[in-house]
Amino acid sequence: MDPQALVRDHTIYSCVMGSRAFGLATDTSDTDRRGVFLAPTPLFWRFEKPPTHVEGPAEEQFSWELERFCELALRANPNILECLHSPVVEYVDDTGRELLALREAFLSRRAHETFTRYALGQRKKLEADVRQHGAPRWKHAMHLLRLLMSARDLLRTGELTIDVGDQRRPLLAVKRGEVPWPRVETWMARLGTEADESAARSPLPAEPDQARVEDFLVRTRRTSALQSDPDDERVQGVVRGRSLGQR
Repeated sequence: MDPQALVRDHTIYSCVMGSRAFGLATDTSDTDRRGVFLAPTPLFWRFEKPPTHVEGPAEEQFSWELERFCELALRANPNILECLHSPVVEYVDDTGRELLALREAFLSRRAHETFTRYALGQRKKLEADVRQHGAPRWKHAMHLLRLLMSARDLLRTGELTIDVGDQRRPLLAVKRGEVPWPRVETWMARLGTEADESAARSPLPAEPDQARVEDFLVRTRRTSALQSDPDDERVQGVVRGRSLGQR
């Protein structure tokens, strides 16, 4: 099974993430591409199942199979939710548009726990850098601040916006190491407190709308089964390809 053929032939949604989506790009910023592919249903009838995710074929490109993407989004995985809300969409087909129309169904107060847990892990890494090297990795500090802002605003408003807007200049100052670490720590602590306070009165539902998402997934799988011919050259091309390891 050739995973990269799944990305080339069966992508339903692709976007740009990272600094270019966050409004923090500079002349040296990479272009990080993320996407979702729909593995043809006949591939699930074999002993070797399609991969849940694929790296490539382009540099800085990573894609998830639709079911895995939905599972992670329902768990309020920060990277997945932000991918769904990227302002830089490069490709979307009819199935991808249905997925984007479900964005609100994935949002819930679970985001408070997942964003906070992720932020805590990143904070510990920064603190370890300070202890070992006397300074954090400033780029990582900038992105952690951005994530905390995003979490706070999501819990306050019920909407996920990932472009930093008028916070671009202060955040880039952090990236350049122009803001002392104690001030950055204070900023992070304040954002964390504001997120906690917002969670208590958030307009978000307690749980995501799993039934609505599952209905979409089942309908999509059924349509793929009805439309797919196991002898189709695109399906056979995936099957004949070299199998790669899965995460």
